[in-house]
Amino acid sequence: MAAFFKFSERNTSLRTELVAGLTTFMTMAYIIFVNPAILATEGTGLPLSGVFFATCVAAGVASIAMGLFANFPVALASGLGLNAVVAFTLILGFGLTWQQAMAVVILEGILVTLLVITNLREAVMDAIPMSLKLAIAVGIGLFIAFIGLKNGGVVVQDPATYLALGDFTQGSVLLTAVGLVLTLVLVARGFPGGILFGIILTGVIGMVTGVIPLPDGIVSFDFDTTTIGGGVLAVPEVLQLALVPVIFALFMTDFFDTMGTVIAVGQEGNLLNEEGKPPRLKRILLVDSLSAVGGGAAGASSVTSYIESGSGVAEGGRTGMTSVVVGLLFLLALPFAPVIGVFGGAVPVPGPNGEDIFVSPVTAPALIIVGFLMMTAVRLINWEDYDDAIPAFLTILTLPLTFNIAYGIGFGFISYVLLKLARGRAREVHPLLYIAAALFGLVFFTEPFIS
Repeated sequence: MAAFFKFSERNTSLRTELVAGLTTFMTMAYIIFVNPAILATEGTGLPLSGVFFATCVAAGVASIAMGLFANFPVALASGLGLNAVVAFTLILGFGLTWQQAMAVVILEGILVTLLVITNLREAVMDAIPMSLKLAIAVGIGLFIAFIGLKNGGVVVQDPATYLALGDFTQGSVLLTAVGLVLTLVLVARGFPGGILFGIILTGVIGMVTGVIPLPDGIVSFDFDTTTIGGGVLAVPEVLQLALVPVIFALFMTDFFDTMGTVIAVGQEGNLLNEEGKPPRLKRILLVDSLSAVGGGAAGASSVTSYIESGSGVAEGGRTGMTSVVVGLLFLLALPFAPVIGVFGGAVPVPGPNGEDIFVSPVTAPALIIVGFLMMTAVRLINWEDYDDAIPAFLTILTLPLTFNIAYGIGFGFISYVLLKLARGRAREVHPLLYIAAALFGLVFFTEPFIS
């Protein structure tokens, strides 16, 4: 095992990889509950129990494949944002059946796979300047931290200022703060597995104080497999021109979300070479694209690389063994849904406008700390060269504020190209970067009309 995963070469061990895998799983286990909640929204026709089963199976198989085939510490699961497009745009908006919506996901995954096989996807990554690669990692770090603040109820929506401070008199928000302090202390003191133990301690405190519920059971073997294969049979039904813009929007989001995630996680784990590329990049991208196809075939929406993988890398995960552990835990989670729900689930809190908001106080502190660890790459950006610095700044700024990794990358690409053209340095821009910037511009101007 050590030889296969190259433990010594990457300065890691089996124990470290196990802790890293468990940490990554704990920070992304929320998708087990969030994905069914989104896809099984009233009117979609998707069964909640069926989506739960599909989510665990698709994430488990994809993560294990990433570990064994690409040996990279990135885990995969149904993508947030992509599942919302499936539920609210394709099904409730366009009136497609859930089977047809999953078929659209399959087609998008096949398109990305073809680009990987022809080396075009890797060529796009080669075309990105190092300043933007670093900015993507920093922006995603801020994005992760922002998600942690939001998931913990520390920041909430406000109709006048967009964002406001949460209510710390609420037990779950206070639990987030307590968990953040505990985890910060553990990490700052160099405690092995500090993030993971922070999650466990926060969960125990939450159960003792009654902020989060005790498990209402241990295991359940009532599996629902009705979503498996539905999208495959519906592929011929969605081969129509009217759906091309939606397929393209899904493609752009999936394509660049993964690219940003791989760069950010590789940067955090010191796994990038001088060109800013991780080892076995083509294998990483191939597993990711095929996972999108598999997610649609399973009925779990598009499965993609998860930026929460950075939490496991922060704990020392450096090889595919981390991903294998995550995948096995997703499969093991199938019968242990009641217990998983306590740590990865959400609890209601009164919002500023009277409506309930749902927060995840146990895992939110871990995301905030991971965000900090990932954004430290900001020091490596050349802030003296405005051609590089301004696009990097716009990427870092817009990525968390638009709540979309692909949009932040798009702002960076477009501004980089425009600045180079304005300064008469057009030849310094890779031709593929022109194409990518033009495609992003097309998405920005057309997506409001299809979503």
